[in-house]
Amino acid sequence: MTVKKKLGLPAGKLIAIAGLAGLLAGGAAIYVKESLSGNGAVASADPAACAAAAAKAEALTPFSKGQVAAMRTVDAHRPLPDLVFDGPDGKKRTIADFSGKTLLVNLWATWCVPCREEMPALNALEKELGSDRFEVVAINIDTGDDEKPKAFLTETGVNDLGYYRDASMGVFNTLKKEGLAFGLPVTLLMDDKGCLISAMNGPAAWDSEDAKALINAALAAPES
Repeated sequence: MTVKKKLGLPAGKLIAIAGLAGLLAGGAAIYVKESLSGNGAVASADPAACAAAAAKAEALTPFSKGQVAAMRTVDAHRPLPDLVFDGPDGKKRTIADFSGKTLLVNLWATWCVPCREEMPALNALEKELGSDRFEVVAINIDTGDDEKPKAFLTETGVNDLGYYRDASMGVFNTLKKEGLAFGLPVTLLMDDKGCLISAMNGPAAWDSEDAKALINAALAAPES
């Protein structure tokens, strides 16, 4: 995989952008719009329920390198089940609906250039590693109707990802309040119990060997 061809950015520049986004909380965001809508309260931390996520985060630390160097463990490993968005069938979903799966949750929009550039890579990751144990949950947060995001996905051949949508931008605003989202794209790694393991702001080459090694390590990490 050649990053320049897939994402439109040289590997070194991509890593620098992603790393900077992960470090600058509240700084210059990567293509962000705001909405006043909310998305429900995020569940409070449960140290017992998410003890396995903390152990996994420690085991995954050596894999946060190269193309996914900006993926960092969070201070508090907690569930985020109250993030509400539409599923492919138009029905409301939450992270809790994916219980039993490790998730790579990504927020994107058609007006976010880095998001557009990394979507084919996320699609490739889902195509190769997606299973009953792992899914890339890419949530589009364009306001308005489905025409633009669906047209973009069709034009770029992104057809292995489920179509998840939050036109209210409530998911982004909730994650911002939680100190997890400073701009777009934002990506969360969550374990099979819905507990947050790690997060990053900015784009990444998700079809790279570094990314696949991270996900495979998450799937192989001990449950406790």
